[in-house]
Amino acid sequence: MSALSPVLGAIRKSTGLSAAGAGLLTTLPLICFGLLAPVAPRLVRRRGTGGVLLGCLVVLFAGILVRSTDYAGLFAGTLMIGIAVAIANVLMPGIVKRDFPGHVGLMTGLYTALLSAGAALAAATTAPLARALGGDWRLATGAWAFPVVVAIAVIVPLRTHAHPATEVVVVSEPTRALWTSPVAWSVTLFMGMQSLEFYSALAWLPTVFHDRGVPIVNAGLLLAVTNTVAIASALVTPWIAHRVGDVRLAVLGAVVLAALGLTGLLVDPHHFDALWAVLLGGGQGASISLALMMMVLRSCNQYEAMALSGMAQGVGYLIAAVGPTLVGALYDLAHSWDLPLAVLLGLLALQAGAGYLAGRDRPVTAVVGPASRA
Repeated sequence: MSALSPVLGAIRKSTGLSAAGAGLLTTLPLICFGLLAPVAPRLVRRRGTGGVLLGCLVVLFAGILVRSTDYAGLFAGTLMIGIAVAIANVLMPGIVKRDFPGHVGLMTGLYTALLSAGAALAAATTAPLARALGGDWRLATGAWAFPVVVAIAVIVPLRTHAHPATEVVVVSEPTRALWTSPVAWSVTLFMGMQSLEFYSALAWLPTVFHDRGVPIVNAGLLLAVTNTVAIASALVTPWIAHRVGDVRLAVLGAVVLAALGLTGLLVDPHHFDALWAVLLGGGQGASISLALMMMVLRSCNQYEAMALSGMAQGVGYLIAAVGPTLVGALYDLAHSWDLPLAVLLGLLALQAGAGYLAGRDRPVTAVVGPASRA
């Protein structure tokens, strides 16, 4: 997904894609995240975790190839990629719950950091790869099918040697019970608010820096600093939360870091841009890893973790989709970045409150139990 934006200019030039079409293209995966995340637990119920995950990888592989064809394939392939990633994302907390119950913090931090690192790698290397291939964006974006082939090669033997007894079957449908659970809604709101903050910064932070007098290249580098710090923060925060023994303290630390970064952008417009980028990245990386970690901690077994993940990511990414548009509208209203930054700062209070409630050691309603699958 992140491989597309660095070559979006070349795509528009070669296909005649409008600015509105480019906006839709980058929004499609986020819409898929919001609408399709709740579908994943039902698929697992029918096909098992390994079967669904393998299916996601096959669709992802096909989507990358289709996206690298023509104008119609650009949208069709992006839609396929969004569907595959949306469903695979939901599976991960359940897999951690099932396979690594004693190492939730470590594994959540590891896979969250690798998600961020993979996105950063694609964003950093796709444009140079396109230049090396004679300016062909199709070959450059299509090259990202290769890691999917590697993943499929890893998953197939794992499925062959998997133990069906480790799966769970549904005793009763958990999704309905989750929608009435205060704990589930706390996790969902925390997921949504931290995603809104992240995607708002991702969309507008370079523009904020540039409008303050930072050269456009340096503004992009400051965003890279934010994302790099977020990778490290996502890796270590679940481990710290586990060591401290209270997720709420980690939530407080994450919100404080992000708040300091936004406050710095508000009150110091010219001096310590790198510091504010570092603080904001630290808070954002910690927040996403804690959101995913709580999906595992607040569930009672694998299937409930997937159901909670589906609810939290489905609603959460729909909330996140509002963020970039809201920030842009506030800027148009005020003709200044002070109002959008102040609103994002104020919304951190809602994120902190949701995180505090989600961080309490209370499970969502247990509605599934272990059993062997036919």
